Amino acid sequence: MLSSIRKILIMVAFAATSFAASAQEAYVTSSSLSPSKDESPVLTLHSAEERWSISRAEIEQSPLYEVSLQHFEGPQGRFAGVWLDDFLKAESIDDVATLRFVAHDDYTTFLTPDDRTAKRYMLATRLDGDTLTRDEFGPTMLLIPADADAVETGTVSMTSWIWSIKDIYVQQ
Repeated sequence: MLSSIRKILIMVAFAATSFAASAQEAYVTSSSLSPSKDESPVLTLHSAEERWSISRAEIEQSPLYEVSLQHFEGPQGRFAGVWLDDFLKAESIDDVATLRFVAHDDYTTFLTPDDRTAKRYMLATRLDGDTLTRDEFGPTMLLIPADADAVETGTVSMTSWIWSIKDIYVQQ
């Protein structure tokens, strides 16, 4: 009996080690894509005092990065965008702000400053070099490259991954 239990424990330990090794971070690289020149509004930023429209060209003023991954909702390929913190800095948004993201279908998620310190978030605007459209979960998506595989396997929550973002509320 002890031998059977030991074998089971060894198999469980091996499976856990194999699983942990397979849940890796998606590799992010600098992008060679040219920034967009599209000045059409794609989302709205809201603060307590004002709100303003943001275009893809304004988002892509920050350096562009790319990551190849399988999104758990289906799209896969090379996503391109900017680091969320770079975008917020370019928009003069305070590091201590909590952000509320709202999608076109009214799905909402929040990111605290602690969330943004713990992980890097990408505000994706393109897939395989083409601009994201509403039909492709665009015009912007929030991705967490460090969690890509873990979200796909179900070991990390997907609640912060939001697509078709229409509004970002800055809450102090």
